Amino acid sequence: MAATAISVLCMICTLAFVNGFQEKISDKVFSFWGHIHLSRLQESQSLITEEVPLEKNNKLIESLKLHNKIAHIAEYATKSGVIEKNKAIDGILIKGLGENYDKMAFSPFLKQGNWIDYSLDTSYSKQILVSELTANALKIKLNDSVKIHFIDAKHQSNNVYRKLKVVGIYKTGIEEYDKLYVIADIRLIQKINNWNSNQIGGYELFLDNYKTLQSTNNHILDELPTEWISKTTKEIYPNIFDWLNIQDVNRNIVIAIMSIVAIINLISCLLILVLERTKMIGILKAMGARDIDIQLLFVYYAAIISIAGVGIGCLLGLSICWLQDATHFITLDESTYYISYAPVVVRIREVIILCLSTIALCFASILIPTFVVRKISPVKSIQFR
Repeated sequence: MAATAISVLCMICTLAFVNGFQEKISDKVFSFWGHIHLSRLQESQSLITEEVPLEKNNKLIESLKLHNKIAHIAEYATKSGVIEKNKAIDGILIKGLGENYDKMAFSPFLKQGNWIDYSLDTSYSKQILVSELTANALKIKLNDSVKIHFIDAKHQSNNVYRKLKVVGIYKTGIEEYDKLYVIADIRLIQKINNWNSNQIGGYELFLDNYKTLQSTNNHILDELPTEWISKTTKEIYPNIFDWLNIQDVNRNIVIAIMSIVAIINLISCLLILVLERTKMIGILKAMGARDIDIQLLFVYYAAIISIAGVGIGCLLGLSICWLQDATHFITLDESTYYISYAPVVVRIREVIILCLSTIALCFASILIPTFVVRKISPVKSIQFR
């Protein structure tokens, strides 16, 4: 019973931790970058690069907003630069966002300060957000002024700088983001690039459910103008999602091993029960008991063991998951795992399927050792010592 309970406990915890990793880290990526990017098609374009200007298409955007799977659409643009504070410098990529950006999507990352206030200046806001990693490296504090030098790769003589105020410090826990991005007003990038107010880098699309990512992207592609391109965030950052997909393999291996352990345990347990009661089986047969009746007797006891073991394991597994969700007592290295604790997401439907499947497998395996009963001779078994 204990071995069965431990097996079920391990399987439930494995499911909850894998679900937690995939959901929480995916949410981090999607909250920062959206689910789908619309931008202008460029030949030999790398996945992460400064965009060529894209003319706003309000008619298309309004049409996309009617799609029931798209929750929000926001404009963005990026620009390479160097941030300077007290003669210390660091290379960055400025991500410009507009007033229509849903700041609530970014709020879980904001550790200090506030979001950009777009109403303070009619030309562009002089407020920015920097990552905690950049702030620590350059000793930047909230409300400090910093210089941002904008790099023009084609015309080095055109490089300019702007003095901006740090009003917020964020932390995503994903090093690829934290060591690179500074959040600013999109109008600042339009000004530096000499774009008009109708030119942007592209659009970020946020979906209601990330599981519809690929199907929604395929649907959008059919509606886009020929000079536009649509890319999912999974295509832009494949390394993170490849790592998450590997967790599925780990989950399947653990569940398979634990299932085998539970089955072997029950088969061994039932064989021992049969062998220990060989004399009793012989007496029952001598008194006229049928093989099937004796087999059902052992099946009954094995069923109690398996059902009780699965029940206890389920309760213990759910209790550990609840405790971890409430206290985060299992901690992780955030620089390696993108999160500071082991997240758990319990899906009751999966737990029910897991428990019922385990019971079904146990019942199927229980029948194997009961066939030993048929081989026991009453005469020999009564003399068994």
